[in-house]
Amino acid sequence: MFKSNNLVARLFERQTRASTPGTNIHRARQLYENIVPSYTIYDVDCPDYSFRKFTEDGQYLISFSKNYQELIVYRPSWLSFSYFGEECDAHYLPSRANKFDSFFTQLYCVSLASTDEVICKDFFIYKESNQFGLFATSTSQLNNAVSTEGAVQGVPSIEKITFHLLRLEDGIMLDKRIFHNDFINLTHNVGVYLYDDLLAVVSLRYQIIHILQVRESGNLVDVRAIGEFCREDDELFLHSSAQYGTINDNNNQRQALANNNEGVPSSEHSMLSGIKQRLLSFIFRGIWNEEADEANRVQRLKKKFYCYFQYYVDLIMWKVQFLDRHHLLIKFGSVDGGVSRNADHHPAFFAIYSMEAAEFVAFYQVCLYQNSADELYFLLEKFADHFHISPNNSLHMKFISSHSNNHHAFEQLICLKNKSGSFSQFVKKTLGSLPFTCQSQSPSPYFDQSLFRFDEKLISATDRHRQSTDHPIKFTSRRQPKIPKFKIKPGPEAGNSDARAKKISSFLFHPILPLVISVQQTMFSQSSVVNIHFRK
Repeated sequence: MFKSNNLVARLFERQTRASTPGTNIHRARQLYENIVPSYTIYDVDCPDYSFRKFTEDGQYLISFSKNYQELIVYRPSWLSFSYFGEECDAHYLPSRANKFDSFFTQLYCVSLASTDEVICKDFFIYKESNQFGLFATSTSQLNNAVSTEGAVQGVPSIEKITFHLLRLEDGIMLDKRIFHNDFINLTHNVGVYLYDDLLAVVSLRYQIIHILQVRESGNLVDVRAIGEFCREDDELFLHSSAQYGTINDNNNQRQALANNNEGVPSSEHSMLSGIKQRLLSFIFRGIWNEEADEANRVQRLKKKFYCYFQYYVDLIMWKVQFLDRHHLLIKFGSVDGGVSRNADHHPAFFAIYSMEAAEFVAFYQVCLYQNSADELYFLLEKFADHFHISPNNSLHMKFISSHSNNHHAFEQLICLKNKSGSFSQFVKKTLGSLPFTCQSQSPSPYFDQSLFRFDEKLISATDRHRQSTDHPIKFTSRRQPKIPKFKIKPGPEAGNSDARAKKISSFLFHPILPLVISVQQTMFSQSSVVNIHFRK
């Protein structure tokens, strides 16, 4: 049914017509077709800060100082002004509209990093229920670090990584957690995942998943560490077994000496970690159960397990996410892929791990002797929301468009599938986004693909820098495809004078208000242009 483009008519329609049961939120979001950021203030006079993102509830704007030592938090306040007389729309905005503080009010500035540390500019996790913010600071990365006991060879080291938990309302520091001589991938929250009050931190260097709980009081409490040991009493059991083994070895040596034989001390052999042993055991049992005949079973094990045994042993954990409070989706791969900026060309394996049972319940691979990831792909195709939305997320977070909740996004996925020359390569590319990065997508209604169309090569809900263009990015109505609703143009109003310089843009969409910040930065230069797009 056609809906009026007049805002007053839409409001009256919403007030007088009852919506279909279960569609209240969808109908309320349709009002954004009439409320769009259609006006732009170019080259805003603003502080020389690095703007990170809006929080998911829209209460705060997170930014860092250019030297990445201080955290600056703003609250959106909107531009307000008045005119005397008629035809107010014909007047230009007041001169102070070009100032950043006309739209945002600074709440506080807090020093986070010590003298030898810097704030990780791409890392920030928000706990909406408590309005807690998790930030990270670190020292410089050492690529040729000396290998220590338990560390993976080839993984770089960072002398000190500090996680800071702050109450964003007033900037009070609540708790800290420090990791020494470790490596955690903090770029775009890759190595950390928040699910309700549970926090998973992946140590690439020591191959440990640290599970922490964020308490209501603001404390970070250790829950468990999954890696070398999987259960709380694993370490105690191994130490007691080692002591028993030492006593037996001493008795055997004394017996050999009594028999005039040469006593040879037992050599220590390095053991696989607990999680690696459980992974190998699950793979072995899966292949074992494929065949009932004993002879065929042995041949299958030789072909599928022992032939690739060392490859499985050398796998490391790349990334992890919660599926629920008890299950983790873990991505495995080679050491080179784990530290590479682009791991798309490296073979990957996916496993689902039960923390309660301390065992794997599923394993998928997209290389070697078979492609068993098709099942995982079809699960992702039908239940994508389950992979990246916590049940306790606020309502607006549950309406991020995906191919399982939006038929336009699903049609795009099917189109890409049909264009792909190989289904296995398409599956590998699609699963490359798993596990999903925590809080990596904007919940802004302007990215709702049931309302608007836009070029995802230039802009999308995913929190990433994009190569800048001099042409405006158009948002057109999904309901009326020929009607452009608004445009977002990063950079100067007159365009860039140096067309050869490479530029990147980032876009910060407010999750609720018709408000967007675009930042265009020239590569290898400190200069940047900040524009504010809003509804006048």
